[in-house]
Amino acid sequence: MSKPWNPRLPAPRRARKGWAGQWDRHLWPMPKGRPRRRPLEGLGRILLLFAGGASLGLAVVRWEPGWRGLAPPPGAGETADPADVRMVDGDTFDLRGTRIRIADIDTPEVHGECAEERALARRATGRMAALLGEGRFELDPVPGRDEDVYGRKLRVVTRDGRSLGDVLVAEGLAQRWVGHKLPWCG
Repeated sequence: MSKPWNPRLPAPRRARKGWAGQWDRHLWPMPKGRPRRRPLEGLGRILLLFAGGASLGLAVVRWEPGWRGLAPPPGAGETADPADVRMVDGDTFDLRGTRIRIADIDTPEVHGECAEERALARRATGRMAALLGEGRFELDPVPGRDEDVYGRKLRVVTRDGRSLGDVLVAEGLAQRWVGHKLPWCG
């Protein structure tokens, strides 16, 4: 005669249907749904790595300095196109996503302290935009310093050997950079 069932012991498990459709008694529950797919192994992994490497190699071979996708940042005597310029203020502009600070001048601030400074800033910004828009120009690096404290690239903007900053200084719309800002009001 069998022993009576003890309530402190776990109840006997019922048979469950396994992955292959057979009835089994497993000591652990089987996963529900489709069986999990195995990750790429062996030859599949090698083919995937080869395809990724080949596509990266094509991208590197296709790279050309004039191509805008991987072009180096402006500077080092680079010639720039005026169509790529977006003015920020009289002495700062964006060139293909890089902020350039004209290193040899200081212009009034667009959000200056007085109305006179703000009006002069608008005129300086418009004049520099007109000068840059006249044609291709060169960006010459400043010896010994590549960026200012705000992360802008410091460059002297020239065309035919003449600084465009000097034009603004001659017209009274900018001051020569002396290492610090000079007051525009009063």
